[in-house]
Amino acid sequence: MEKRSNSIPDEPLIYERVDGVVYARYSNRPDIPRWIIGGDPDAINRATGNLFSYSDYQDMMQLAKTNTALKSQMKKLLDIYYLIKKNDQ
Repeated sequence: MEKRSNSIPDEPLIYERVDGVVYARYSNRPDIPRWIIGGDPDAINRATGNLFSYSDYQDMMQLAKTNTALKSQMKKLLDIYYLIKKNDQ
Protein backbone atom coordinates (compact mmCIF):
# COMPACT_ATOMS: atom_id res chain seq x y z
CA MET A 1 0.00 0.00 0.00
CA GLU A 2 1.11 3.50 -0.68
CA LYS A 3 1.93 5.59 2.37
CA ARG A 4 0.93 9.25 2.31
CA SER A 5 2.53 11.14 5.15
CA ASN A 6 2.41 14.48 3.39
CA SER A 7 -1.30 15.07 2.90
CA ILE A 8 -2.50 18.40 1.59
CA PRO A 9 -3.82 20.49 4.49
CA ASP A 10 -7.50 21.46 4.39
CA GLU A 11 -8.04 19.38 1.24
CA PRO A 12 -11.09 17.13 1.67
CA LEU A 13 -10.74 13.43 0.96
CA ILE A 14 -13.20 11.00 -0.56
CA TYR A 15 -13.06 7.36 0.49
CA GLU A 16 -14.23 4.64 -1.88
CA ARG A 17 -14.58 0.88 -1.48
CA VAL A 18 -14.22 -1.10 -4.71
CA ASP A 19 -14.05 -4.91 -4.80
CA GLY A 20 -12.92 -5.08 -1.18
CA VAL A 21 -10.24 -2.38 -1.48
CA VAL A 22 -10.56 1.02 0.25
CA TYR A 23 -9.14 3.96 -1.69
CA ALA A 24 -8.71 7.63 -0.79
CA ARG A 25 -8.59 10.54 -3.21
CA TYR A 26 -8.76 14.30 -3.01
CA SER A 27 -12.19 15.63 -3.93
CA ASN A 28 -10.87 18.78 -5.61
CA ARG A 29 -7.64 17.43 -7.11
CA PRO A 30 -8.41 15.10 -10.04
CA ASP A 31 -4.74 15.36 -11.12
CA ILE A 32 -3.73 13.27 -8.08
CA PRO A 33 -4.76 9.60 -8.53
CA ARG A 34 -6.47 7.69 -5.76
CA TRP A 35 -4.39 5.46 -3.50
CA ILE A 36 -5.05 2.34 -1.47
CA ILE A 37 -5.52 2.87 2.25
CA GLY A 38 -6.88 -0.52 3.32
CA GLY A 39 -9.30 -3.34 2.74
CA ASP A 40 -9.29 -7.10 2.46
CA PRO A 41 -5.70 -8.37 2.08
CA ASP A 42 -6.64 -10.72 -0.79
CA ALA A 43 -8.42 -7.89 -2.61
CA ILE A 44 -5.44 -5.58 -2.12
CA ASN A 45 -3.14 -8.20 -3.60
CA ARG A 46 -5.36 -8.50 -6.69
CA ALA A 47 -5.60 -4.71 -7.02
CA THR A 48 -1.83 -4.29 -6.83
CA GLY A 49 -1.17 -6.96 -9.44
CA ASN A 50 0.23 -9.70 -7.20
CA LEU A 51 -0.11 -13.20 -8.60
CA PHE A 52 -1.66 -14.51 -5.38
CA SER A 53 -1.96 -13.59 -1.73
CA TYR A 54 -0.45 -15.24 1.33
CA SER A 55 -3.79 -16.83 2.15
CA ASP A 56 -3.92 -18.25 -1.40
CA TYR A 57 -0.42 -19.66 -0.82
CA GLN A 58 -1.52 -21.22 2.47
CA ASP A 59 -4.56 -22.76 0.77
CA MET A 60 -2.37 -24.20 -1.99
CA MET A 61 0.06 -25.68 0.52
CA GLN A 62 -2.80 -27.30 2.43
CA LEU A 63 -4.35 -28.71 -0.74
CA ALA A 64 -0.96 -30.00 -1.95
CA LYS A 65 -0.87 -32.30 1.07
CA THR A 66 -3.67 -34.38 -0.47
CA ASN A 67 -3.45 -33.51 -4.18
CA THR A 68 -0.47 -35.16 -5.87
CA ALA A 69 -0.82 -33.17 -9.11
CA LEU A 70 -0.64 -29.86 -7.26
CA LYS A 71 2.23 -31.08 -5.07
CA SER A 72 4.20 -32.16 -8.16
CA GLN A 73 3.67 -28.81 -9.90
CA MET A 74 4.66 -26.88 -6.79
CA LYS A 75 7.89 -28.88 -6.57
CA LYS A 76 8.62 -28.01 -10.21
CA LEU A 77 7.88 -24.36 -9.48
CA LEU A 78 10.29 -24.44 -6.55
CA ASP A 79 13.01 -25.93 -8.78
CA ILE A 80 12.50 -23.17 -11.35
CA TYR A 81 12.58 -20.55 -8.60
CA TYR A 82 15.91 -21.83 -7.24
CA LEU A 83 17.42 -21.96 -10.76
CA ILE A 84 16.37 -18.40 -11.51
CA LYS A 85 17.51 -17.19 -8.11
CA LYS A 86 20.93 -18.83 -8.55
CA ASN A 87 21.39 -17.35 -12.04
CA ASP A 88 20.45 -13.84 -10.87
CA GLN A 89 23.12 -13.74 -8.16
